[in-house]
Amino acid sequence: MKRGFVVSAKTLLLVLLLSVPIVCLQSAPHSPQHSGGDVFIPIAKYIQKGDADRLSAWFARNLEIEIFGKQTECSHVQARQIMKNFFAQYSPKSFSIIHKSGNPPMKYAIGTLSTGSENLRVVLLVRTHPDSPQILRIRIERTSI
Repeated sequence: MKRGFVVSAKTLLLVLLLSVPIVCLQSAPHSPQHSGGDVFIPIAKYIQKGDADRLSAWFARNLEIEIFGKQTECSHVQARQIMKNFFAQYSPKSFSIIHKSGNPPMKYAIGTLSTGSENLRVVLLVRTHPDSPQILRIRIERTSI
């Protein structure tokens, strides 16, 4: 009877030790690597919220922003301010990605941003480093109906 208990205790210990990494992986915080590598999920969320501060965490050190045909090469800090000003003037009501493509290390997405008064097309170009994906380009343009 003791031998059966020892085997059961060893089995139980083995099951517990093997299940701890699985539980830890399932409770890991949301990041692009844990969402199937789709870097556009959190980026889209911040655009929809009009959150330039959180969006800017994804900016490359230097990037290109083009809004309604006015193109600017700017630093991370300048880009954050440009996006803050844009969101203040064009408050997002909704944002959805309608197309994604590309292969690592470069991917792009096209989305529709509804501001209430008009719909805008947003094009994002992202360098997809595994440890720190970065937005290299944001283009915002009016859609023609």
